[in-house]
Amino acid sequence: MGTLYTIGYQGKSLEQFVTELRRAGVDAVIDVRLRNTSQLAGYTKRDDVAFLLRAGFGIAYEHRPELAPEAELLDAARAGGAWEDYVAGFLPLLRRRQAEDVGRLIVARCKAPCLLCAEAKPDHCHRRLVAEYWAANLPGLRVSHL
Repeated sequence: MGTLYTIGYQGKSLEQFVTELRRAGVDAVIDVRLRNTSQLAGYTKRDDVAFLLRAGFGIAYEHRPELAPEAELLDAARAGGAWEDYVAGFLPLLRRRQAEDVGRLIVARCKAPCLLCAEAKPDHCHRRLVAEYWAANLPGLRVSHL
């Protein structure tokens, strides 16, 4: 089926971010952030990163909020909630939203899609949970974290 990439932008310069995407051959960035229009997002603010990727590098961009946590879950995690509680709340949400159907659509039309979120490492980030959920439900899909 192919490879699904994931990337977090925190701690990366714009040059590092784009270089990693290009090195992997990413053709589409799938933004799985709930809140992607804040000035705190820097160069990854929704409209800016969409323009930059498309115009500068020929990489498609789409925002898929159905792959983001609900606000209450995200806020609880940011307030210091336990990772296990976050996972316990997020995985059922993916099932309810039929996230595997979104995954099928994306991997069918993209050669090398990449899930975008903020966290520098995938360990405690929902993009890893989405990627693992897709890999479990879409046979042959490999996951690589940039």
